[in-house]
Amino acid sequence: MMLNFRTLQGKRALITGASRGIGLQMVESFSAAGADIIACVRNSDDKFVQRLQEISTRYANEIQVECFDLSDSESIKISMKSILKSKPQIDVLVNNAGKVESGLFSMTTMESMRDVFQINYFAAVQISQSISRLMMRQKSGVIINVASIAGIDSFPGYCSYGGSKAALIQFTKTAASELSSYGIRVNAIAPSLVQTDMADVLGVKAQEGIFQRSLTKRSASPSEIANIVIFLASDESSYLNGQVIRIDGGM
Repeated sequence: MMLNFRTLQGKRALITGASRGIGLQMVESFSAAGADIIACVRNSDDKFVQRLQEISTRYANEIQVECFDLSDSESIKISMKSILKSKPQIDVLVNNAGKVESGLFSMTTMESMRDVFQINYFAAVQISQSISRLMMRQKSGVIINVASIAGIDSFPGYCSYGGSKAALIQFTKTAASELSSYGIRVNAIAPSLVQTDMADVLGVKAQEGIFQRSLTKRSASPSEIANIVIFLASDESSYLNGQVIRIDGGM
């Protein structure tokens, strides 16, 4: 179920990984909550643009598309410069984009591990550096990092993915301590299995194992994740800072 009250009216949110899954759901949920959106994706096509136009028409908000490659730090730098050129107001940053890789650590190449860390950790830090400078001038802002329970709990085969999400959690806490004096809050969510294409990477056996450990015996819907992110982005969560919210159905 998607929240529909206008808790983010008049605000602008930058969301990475906005083309599908949790990210696309966040675009719709944030729009329903009244926010304008900067939807960051690697590639855009006519189908995606049409989907965004439908959302924008439904909720009477502005949605801007920004394309760049999270695996390329120079591409990120160029896009951040383009976004910030007009000195816009950005109230919320959601570092949502991520990459899942599984495999025993003894069989994982350093190249593969660096690729996962680049997308899941280094890109988020680089984007946060750029956007937080704007927020510091504004004396306000919210940064929300999408981590994972794999960054808290240990699972066989997730050395690179879990390690990158653990690093993102540590970054969340450090950034919160450094930016709080500027009126900027930094929190993270740590979802378990979510009903997206990315979940298919885990395989049936791994998914069944997660279901068995969960009290609810199911995966989360993207809207259930987006609702928590909207709460963290809103003034309703003004006393939450430096926190990691598990969204795991009870584990």
